Amino acid sequence: MAKITGFMEYGRVKQPYRPVEERIKDWNQVMAPWQVDPLKDQAARCMDCGIPFCHQGCPLGNLIPDWNDLVYRDQWQDAIKRLHATNNFPEFTGTLCPAPCEGSCVLGINDDPVTIKGIELTIIDKAFENGWVTPQIAEKTTGKKIAIVGSGPAGLAAAQQLARAGHDVTVFERADRIGGLLRYGIPEFKMEKRVIDRRMEQMISEGVKFKTNTHIGENVSVDELRNDFDALILTGGSCAARDLPVEGRELAGIHQAMEYLPMQNKLCEGDAKPENFISAEGKHVVIIGGGDTGADCLGTANRQGALSVYQLEIMPKPPEVRTENNPWPEWPRIFRTASAHEEGVERLYSISTKRFVGDEQGNVKGLELVRVKMVNADGRTNVNGGRITLEEVSGSNETLPCDLALLAMGFSGPEKPGMLEQLGVDLDERGNVKCDQNWMTSVDGVFTAGDMQRGQSLIVWAIAEGRSAARAVDTYLMGESQLPAPVLPSDRGQ
Repeated sequence: MAKITGFMEYGRVKQPYRPVEERIKDWNQVMAPWQVDPLKDQAARCMDCGIPFCHQGCPLGNLIPDWNDLVYRDQWQDAIKRLHATNNFPEFTGTLCPAPCEGSCVLGINDDPVTIKGIELTIIDKAFENGWVTPQIAEKTTGKKIAIVGSGPAGLAAAQQLARAGHDVTVFERADRIGGLLRYGIPEFKMEKRVIDRRMEQMISEGVKFKTNTHIGENVSVDELRNDFDALILTGGSCAARDLPVEGRELAGIHQAMEYLPMQNKLCEGDAKPENFISAEGKHVVIIGGGDTGADCLGTANRQGALSVYQLEIMPKPPEVRTENNPWPEWPRIFRTASAHEEGVERLYSISTKRFVGDEQGNVKGLELVRVKMVNADGRTNVNGGRITLEEVSGSNETLPCDLALLAMGFSGPEKPGMLEQLGVDLDERGNVKCDQNWMTSVDGVFTAGDMQRGQSLIVWAIAEGRSAARAVDTYLMGESQLPAPVLPSDRGQ
């Protein structure tokens, strides 16, 4: 245990961020590094519980009390060994994960939880700074070739694990750079892409091959992959965006978030600005969707110079603290403020879009909304149980100025045309790629992991599933495996 009385002596301190007036002017990462002594105080709050529920909250099963204690004792090199034992990419989770481990922290029963995420990020940052992150090259090779389609966190985790087991691994990515949504869905201010590049250097040294601009099912056939490789893992993510089929949807200036965000990310990578570049500069922006993707659009729009930004959410505003029907150690369904929200936005809850309003040239100029309320099937607004529906509030219509509308309402599943249709893999009732307990699809030798089989989820689940699928493939090819497997496909509902 780091310090027996630590949780009584020190209060929780938030991750430090650069000042709003400074960070809004650039695309650099908004988080500031922790100083060592304050962070050691935060690590001292860990109680080394008899039953560490943070393990249960983390799909990777991270050894959180262990590395909290090591940080408190200034044993940073041992701390990164413990962290890497369960997580290939703590720099990704330490930056982007919403930290379900903190929601399960036992200290959270009657106090603020330990700042697990900040400690995790500092450990890996120190490890890179001191040269402790080095290639782990397999002692012998197996001669087995594995193709991984998709270079998001699930695909990268599977690739690294399998390369370390001695297999010949090639990762195929349809975009022009590796990283999937990490590269083109997450804004630079949220995670600088050098973080992906430095990890790729390690993986290339370990033998992983990366091929970009390779769209399986289009410019490379499925049959070619099946003939050239002993096993195939599908980790293409959940990329079919939800649309908003309302009047005026065809107007110019209405875009999906994943049409908008990658363009700015490519600019940050040094690419030339395309003629069809989508910019919020000098515009009234309305973001439809109150989640993380909406917040990413918000931070991007503000940095581009938007005149105003509204973010709409159809559900009611969450409570400030846990309610009785949301007890610890469940994930706390409470009101959250992302760094982008601190930079300027009007957040509206219980809002439904009625129609888009255009000008004579066919450009969007306004958005008509209506307020909604949650009701039970019998019409009561007391929604403690039963089937819930949303009912419009009469007379609550309002029109917002809108020169740019961004749809950030999530994703409905993987894209079906092309690779999935050609492979003929079975889909589950939600339209995701179906797999068995061994991560294999209905096609022999073809496996899947991450959002492609799970549906839209968290980065920590993607890494966990990639690691588990790697063990399954290793076992399929070699008859046994020493690789760890943190989760099963049946865990997807957690």
